[in-house]
Amino acid sequence: MDATKSGAFALNAQHGRVNFLGQSESQTWGFNQPFLGPTLRVATSAEARADVTNRLDEQISVHWHGLVIPGDVDGGPHQTIAPGENWSPVLPIDQPAATVWYHTHTHGETARQVYNGLAGVLQLSDGLDDDRGLPSTYGVDDLTLVLQDRRFDQRGRMDYNLSMPDRMMGFMGDTMLVNGQVGATAVVPKGIVRLRLLNGSNARIYTLMMSDDRPLQLVGTDTGLLDRPITLQDLTLAPGERYELLVDFGDGGSVSLLSGQNTNMGMMGGGMMGGRQPSGPPFEVLPFEVDPTVVARITTLPDDLGGSRPDMDPVGAHKRNVTLDMAMGPGMMMRGKGNRFSISGQAFDMSRIDMSVARGEMERWTISADMMMHPFHVHGVAFQVLSENGRPPKAQNTGWKDTILINGQADILMKFDRPASESLPYMFHCHILEHEDGGMMGQFAVI
Repeated sequence: MDATKSGAFALNAQHGRVNFLGQSESQTWGFNQPFLGPTLRVATSAEARADVTNRLDEQISVHWHGLVIPGDVDGGPHQTIAPGENWSPVLPIDQPAATVWYHTHTHGETARQVYNGLAGVLQLSDGLDDDRGLPSTYGVDDLTLVLQDRRFDQRGRMDYNLSMPDRMMGFMGDTMLVNGQVGATAVVPKGIVRLRLLNGSNARIYTLMMSDDRPLQLVGTDTGLLDRPITLQDLTLAPGERYELLVDFGDGGSVSLLSGQNTNMGMMGGGMMGGRQPSGPPFEVLPFEVDPTVVARITTLPDDLGGSRPDMDPVGAHKRNVTLDMAMGPGMMMRGKGNRFSISGQAFDMSRIDMSVARGEMERWTISADMMMHPFHVHGVAFQVLSENGRPPKAQNTGWKDTILINGQADILMKFDRPASESLPYMFHCHILEHEDGGMMGQFAVI
């Protein structure tokens, strides 16, 4: 759905039915369709009007993940839409071209609602991709790929019955979905193709690589294009993160995008195929076939992407320490207490503001996690990764980010330019959705 000219779009949250495996139909949710939502394209400088209608039988919300917009239109858990009601925010967009996304953010219900299908991609476009030498023909050499894992019961119906390990580690499925499809193949031209990757899974962390080890050219991170491509052999993609890659299919051969097994907690990690296991062989995410009859528009890598990498000065920044906490004792698990997950010792409370941030001033946060890796997302900002475990950030984290996988400790630097009141604050949270629902979330005002 291209809203770059009209500056307006409509989303209807609705019930659906999808036969994923050729067996029984699954009951699903979606925006404007049975499962997931349309890819929206909006101008980078626009007053975009969103008309959201809830045709479901429970409240939802719509968070614009990656948009740097004020708290009163951010779509967090304080801005729920009741059944049969509408929400029509005007989104004041003024940020670089990027691949962001939208999803429900209803406290305590986000994991189930996203799993059911309430999520979609939003592309910010400035119309300059042709000048940059980037593939830009949607669905041909510019592919948007939403990666998700799901489970199905014996009748082929999508299943979200959580066990205690699922609640503690985050839900991981045994079947791969790409753009809501099982067993899909991407047909691409013989040349360079752009892959806009979104990890829309509840908890699974992907380690992506090509089956023949051909290089991945990283050209964009969560909230913007880089200045120049970065050559990678593999890419870690945590829940909530987006990356843009260029892959050269000029040799015409068939190849697959693979992922290593999820290893976010050593022996307690989840294997993709065949239940929970510590490790295993890579699994196929998406096979590619080259169509020699389609003429590739781009056959050489661009040198200058026209984007940037953050280089802010941390001197004088206000420092904060944030810990992502888990209570793993058997007593906590058996009693089912609601505070198994917390941030800096406090489980999420809708009525408590955890901090106030001065608008326009630099903030330096040190985020720490033990027990397992956690993807950490901050609303209302794009940030710079200063370090990871005391070392320079990984190459894939040198661009503008809004979500980062915390594997020990990371320092991030940011400046909040948009306001957020105490009644409609921003969130910061783990993007393993079961952890977020369980209390690993905080909220803050920008004043």
